[in-house]
Amino acid sequence: MVETGHHHQHPPAPAAAGPPPVSSMAISRGTTWTPAEQLHHLQYCIHSNPSWHETFVLAFQHYIVMLGTTVLIANTLVTPMGGDAEDKARVIQTILFMSGINTLLQTLIGTRLPTVMGVSFAYVLPVLSIIRDYNDGQFQTEKQVPAYNENSTRISNHFFIRQHHNWIRSSVGELDKLANCVEIGLPMLILLILSQQYLRFLLRKIQMILERYALLVCLALIWAFAAILTVSGAYNNVSVATKLSCRTDRSFLMSAAPWISIPYPFQWGTPIFRASHVFGMFGAAIVASAESTGVFFAASRLAGATAPPAHVVSRSVGLQGVGVLLEGIFGSITGNTASVENVGLLGLTRIGSRRVVQISTGFMIFFAIFGKFGAFFASIPLPIFGGVYCILLGIVAAVGISFIQFTDTNSMRNMYVVGVSLFLSLSIAQYFISNTTRAGYGPVRTAGGWFNDILNTIFASAPFVAITVATVLDNTLEARHAINERGIPWWKPFQHRNGDGRNEEFYSFPLRVGEYIPTRFL
Repeated sequence: MVETGHHHQHPPAPAAAGPPPVSSMAISRGTTWTPAEQLHHLQYCIHSNPSWHETFVLAFQHYIVMLGTTVLIANTLVTPMGGDAEDKARVIQTILFMSGINTLLQTLIGTRLPTVMGVSFAYVLPVLSIIRDYNDGQFQTEKQVPAYNENSTRISNHFFIRQHHNWIRSSVGELDKLANCVEIGLPMLILLILSQQYLRFLLRKIQMILERYALLVCLALIWAFAAILTVSGAYNNVSVATKLSCRTDRSFLMSAAPWISIPYPFQWGTPIFRASHVFGMFGAAIVASAESTGVFFAASRLAGATAPPAHVVSRSVGLQGVGVLLEGIFGSITGNTASVENVGLLGLTRIGSRRVVQISTGFMIFFAIFGKFGAFFASIPLPIFGGVYCILLGIVAAVGISFIQFTDTNSMRNMYVVGVSLFLSLSIAQYFISNTTRAGYGPVRTAGGWFNDILNTIFASAPFVAITVATVLDNTLEARHAINERGIPWWKPFQHRNGDGRNEEFYSFPLRVGEYIPTRFL
């Protein structure tokens, strides 16, 4: 049965006594909308499920969406490590395998939200620092670099557990990715908008197909168009960079990937590490945890659930640290974070079912083991993903902005807090990104490499800077006198385990697992 969340509406808390209401001409001019804790236009919410055949197609769609960032981060880091196409294929397989495991754990005993746990770009600078320091020939083989990365990532998880995507920066990156091959990236963007948002009203018979599966249809069409351009010789006389971005036969993953390969612990060799690099990973762990927290809140809204309580966020980020430990053991190239793109897909399809994301882990693990099949889809040109991500990241950004509805949007104090934190986060992050070299040298360049990595990673993350600035301003600027303006009465029920009666409905453990776990660990 389709659920939209209407019956989950919670009566608002009684407002504190204030000045008498002022008559407004706006009320007589049209309809006004009151704040809504749950979205009303979802076709399936977190615990309602489509039919099984629809579930499998939607799950495959989630797998395709997370492939873009997986391949991009492998392209970014494997080549500087000295790896070839075969190493890149193995890295992609390992990332997919661990993403499947971590996503399954997170949806079962973590947040219980439909979030895919993918790779985190927050770890790129510390990994580049590792590559740079060991680029002097000290390795007996080039493949010892990933082995080093295993141990550093594994150790950094201890800090991660104790602490319990960067949306705006990623949006700019996806536009750059699209522009690398505008003849396939731009058509993907336009076709997806037209088919998913406009054609569904003209073609009523296939309206549901366009609403839910337009992404797969458009991707297949543009991928075929890119193949035609490749075969026809359109890219024969272009630069090498353009060939790598646009051609469908330049990834060499199909020929390099094994037919069957199961990732196993310490597959890159005996781990080696330096303590300074472990400290460098701390900055990435902080950023990844902050970004994941924001994604969890966006996912809760797009899944028709209430905002996750504090104890749910705590256990989910702690479990994310356990995932980083597993990734270090299995030799994944970076740590994990909640995938912004896949959360955007929840909004695009209006299907926030938890089961769909859990089934998608089967596709991740299957294509990680059967390498040739996974390499086929991993060969999709990245500009196609760039066009898709421009829409998905925009949806998540808009969902984040929608939380402002629970505050007083006419308050000059709130305008100041939001405006300053937003502008500083974009400006500071853009400065650090623009002044970071390909080798991983950021604006902070002291004698301590680990110190540089921490600061360069933290300040290159727009979400983390925004969280820090907004938290400081919101809790120091007339904090006690602006309780209602800040929306504290709305947030308070979600700070306690039993603060809202719906918390148990959305976030309780499956199969009565919670009965066997001490309360302090829940």
